[in-house]
Amino acid sequence: MTEGYEIRTELAEMDFDRIHPWLSTDAYWAMGRTRDNIETAARHSLNFGVFTDGEQVAYARVLTDHANFGWLADVYVHRDHRGRGVGRMLMDAVVARLEPMGLSRVLLATRDAHEVYARIGFEPLPHPERFMIKS
Repeated sequence: MTEGYEIRTELAEMDFDRIHPWLSTDAYWAMGRTRDNIETAARHSLNFGVFTDGEQVAYARVLTDHANFGWLADVYVHRDHRGRGVGRMLMDAVVARLEPMGLSRVLLATRDAHEVYARIGFEPLPHPERFMIKS
């Protein structure tokens, strides 16, 4: 199903001319983010892109200390490529990259994709009352 798609992980290969509009205009969690904000976050993260015919069609990044903790963020699959296994391919690449680190936890936040992430092993926080946020 994902024949013709490939994963790339080098920051220099990420197409911010595509990523910025995806996140800043179509992703509820990143609406209005500036390109500078998105590129700064990417420079300090592990980046994952899915490409077909040289064009980037999906993106995700992980912020991690490489020992204990990871935060999966900015997961986006272009609308024209949804339902083709691209998101699963992207998440499989993320998991494969993180597993050797032996992280004790990888967190994410989602409003509407709980079932998608459950299929790759994510589950609700066992004690959400222990977490706090500073906005």
